[in-house]
Formats: sequence, C-alpha cells, structure tokens
Amino acid sequence: MTSQTHTPGHTDRETPSAEQIRRAPKVLLHDHLDGGLRPGTIVELARENGYGALPETDPDKLGIWFREAADSGSLERYLETFAHTCAVMQTKDALKRVAAECAEDLAEDGVVYAEIRYAPEQHLEQGLTLEEVVEAVNEGFREGERRAKENGRRIRVGALLTAMRHAARALEIAELANRYRDLGVVGFDIAGAEAGFPPTRHLDAFEFLKRENNHFTIHAGEAFGLPSIWQALQWCGADRLGHGVRIIDDIEVAEDGSVRLGRLASYVRDKRIPLELCPTSNLQTGAATSYAEHPIGMLRKLHFRATVNTDNRLMSGTSMSREFEHLVDTFGYTLDDMQWFTVNAMKSAFIPFDERLAMINDVIKPGYAELKSEWLFRQTVSTGTSAAK
Repeated sequence: MTSQTHTPGHTDRETPSAEQIRRAPKVLLHDHLDGGLRPGTIVELARENGYGALPETDPDKLGIWFREAADSGSLERYLETFAHTCAVMQTKDALKRVAAECAEDLAEDGVVYAEIRYAPEQHLEQGLTLEEVVEAVNEGFREGERRAKENGRRIRVGALLTAMRHAARALEIAELANRYRDLGVVGFDIAGAEAGFPPTRHLDAFEFLKRENNHFTIHAGEAFGLPSIWQALQWCGADRLGHGVRIIDDIEVAEDGSVRLGRLASYVRDKRIPLELCPTSNLQTGAATSYAEHPIGMLRKLHFRATVNTDNRLMSGTSMSREFEHLVDTFGYTLDDMQWFTVNAMKSAFIPFDERLAMINDVIKPGYAELKSEWLFRQTVSTGTSAAK
C-alpha cells in the first residue's frame, strides 16, 4: 500500500497506511462466530473432544484449507467448512473459548464495537440447552473484553442470535433473543440459503420481535436478488440488511454517467436502511467479481448507509483492517472515508442511542482525528531535517 505525498490543506486526501488502518477505530456489524475461529483453536478443540474429521491437523495447513475451500466456487465445500467449526463448538468451555478469542482478535485489529452472530440451534449436539449456549457465549465475550482491556485495547461486543432459515425454530430463537436482550444479546437474525427459503417463512418471529420493540437484521440480497430485499423490508420489517449488495440491481447508470434509482433502491437510501456489506465474502460467493466491480464503490458515492464487514474471517482469510486495505487500494479511500463507513456502522448498531452517540463522539471521531493529525508531526520532522541541511 502506498501513501500519497501530502501537502498542507490536503490531508483529507491522504491514503492511510496499513498500520494506520489497523490502529483506526472500527465497527463491525456482520461477523459469524463459527466463521472466525483460530485454526490452532480448531485443532486443539478437535483433539480435546475426539473430533477426527478435520481435513488437516496442522494449524497453518488447516487455515489454508479453509480459505481454499471457501474460494473453490463449490457451495458444498464452502458449507463443509462450517460443519468442522460447529463440530468443535458443542461444549460450554469450547464456546467460551471461541467467543473470548473472537473478542480479543477483533480488539487487536482495532475494532471498538462488534455485533457477533451465531445460531444457538447449531450447538446442541452434546446436550447443551439453548440457554446454556447463549450464556456460555456471553461469558466468553465478557472474558475477551477483559483480556483486551488488560492488553491496552477496548472493545464492546454484543451478540446477535441467528435462526436458520431452512429450519423451523425462528420464533423459538426470537423469544430466546428477547429473554437475553439486556444480558448481552442485542438482536436477532436469520441466515442460510436465501433461494427457496424466503424470510416470509418466519413472519411469526418478526411479528413477535416488533411487538416486543426488539431489533433484527435479515440476511437478504446476497445470493438472491431484489425480491429477497423487498420481503425483508416490507413484509418482515428488518432494521438492517445482512449483505444487501444486490440493491445495485435497482440502480441504473446511463452512458453519460447519470444514475437513476428504482423505487426499492430509493426507499433503502431515503430511509437510511443499513447495508451490512462484506466485500471479500461477496467475491467468494459470486455476488461480485472483483473489488473494483463491487457495488460498495457506487453505494458510497450515492450515500447509501453502507457499512464494511468481514462475514467469516477464517473462511475469507480476512479482518476489518484487510477489508479496508482492499477498499483503500481499490478506490483510493482516505481516513475520512473510513470514518464515514465507521460512523455509519455505529449509527446502525443495536445498542441504545445515547451509547451509540458516545461511541461516535468519544471514541471514533477522536481516534480518527488523532490519525489524521499525524502528518503535522511528520511534516515538522521533515522540515526540520531540510533546514538542518
């Protein structure tokens, strides 16, 4: 990554370095707990729990296998990756460890607020109850926050409880999320294959959450197109769109460069509905062909409520810093652009308004202001060196 030469008055156009990107405060809204394990942890948990189906037992090779499987273009191989991670997340201790390490890893990458989602129904194979799963994960997040603080990092993590859209437990999981809403769970989600499993299959869950004044996001507009987004918003009442990248299908760009938004795209932009965009993951699943062609560039220009996310850090071999590095390299984004995405995400979080505002004003904006001021000190050093000569 190259850094542009800056001149006084033009610091807003400076390209941040990889080190600055890592130090910048970041907010993550779309990240799957079972998609972000450390390879070494998977190997150790598999050994402790007698799981012998891992394709590799060397952590480095296993990490490569996960990324290659996710890049293979085969949905079967991609889904197999989650079978392995979920298989080692079936005990309280394993869930606590994975959650704690998740918080630590994100904090080390400069994430100050994160909402991490997982499906409790996928962690019951060794006898845990849904409540025990939630409590173990919450305990792990709190432990990870404490460890991060001891290492000089600050992070706050909230949980999103996910129901699998091909199953029939959405209302049960929604009720679970509501019971734990003041105990570390900040909202609800549905995930899984979009095609053939529309969000309207789970209207009872969404109606329940709306009656309870609770928050929810819906995976929509990733593998499937505009109808999925329309149903998530107009039938189900989603607060945010998980991915939502296919909203680009309702935007026309003429030969002269003029842009026309269809009614759904206009509604999404006008209502400031957050889009949980995951660039690297979208490339793997075919929702975009390259970073340069990813809709995030257009959605940023048109001032949609776009946010940057990781989706599955293990499978995509990514982090929030890497996602921003790709965007900086591709679109020439600056620290001001990074701050715009980050404030968008914090505005869209599922914690109370006053807490979101405090995070923006007391953590995010000061963090970016400090980074943006660094050129002044480099300029002073440079000037001093020239004068000495």
